[in-house]
Amino acid sequence: MTAGLTPSQTVGPYLGIGMPWADGSFAVPPGTPGAIRVTGQVLDGEGVPLPDAVVETWQADPDGRFDHPDDPRGAVKPAVPGFRGFGRSLTDSAGRYEIVTLRPGPLPTPEGATEAPHLDVSVLARGMLDRVVTRIYFPDEADANAADPVLTAIGDPLRRATLLATVGPGGEFCFDVRLQGEGETVFFDM
Repeated sequence: MTAGLTPSQTVGPYLGIGMPWADGSFAVPPGTPGAIRVTGQVLDGEGVPLPDAVVETWQADPDGRFDHPDDPRGAVKPAVPGFRGFGRSLTDSAGRYEIVTLRPGPLPTPEGATEAPHLDVSVLARGMLDRVVTRIYFPDEADANAADPVLTAIGDPLRRATLLATVGPGGEFCFDVRLQGEGETVFFDM
C-alpha cells in the first residue's frame, strides 16, 4: 500500500505576534515631505473584503536605488532620512490597508531597458497556501508605463490595468487587490 499525499494547509488565521508593527504602514517617518499615501482593499474571489490580510510593499527610493546588497549598482543610503523602502499593513475590518511612502524612481533592467516607477507588493491572506506578488504602477506615468517591459509583457489591456493605481479624492493612490474572479489582479510567479 502506498501512502497518499499530505493535504495542503492554508495560511492563517494569523497569530498576530510579530505581524503588526507600530510604524509598519510608514515606509517613511510621519510628516516626511513628499510622502504619498497608497490605500486600497484586499478582496476575495467574490469581492468580499478580507479583514485579516497582510499587505507588504518593497520599493526603490525616489532616485531608483536600493539600500540593499542585491542592487547590482551597489547599495546606496537613501537621500531622505528615515526612508526604509518597506511597509507592512494589516487590513482592517473592511479589508482596507494603507502605506505611507515616497514615490519610487525608475529602475534600469539588466537588458538596458527601464522599468516605470512602481511598488512591489506581497499579499498574505487566509485560504492561501503562499503569498501572491504583484506591482502597483502610477497612473500619471503614462509614457514610462507604456515602455515598461513588465507591463508591456501583459498583452491584455484589461489585465494590465489591474496593476495601475487610481487617484482618490484626497490625492492618495488607490489600489485594490482582487485575489481571484472578475477583475483579478495580475500576480507574478515568484
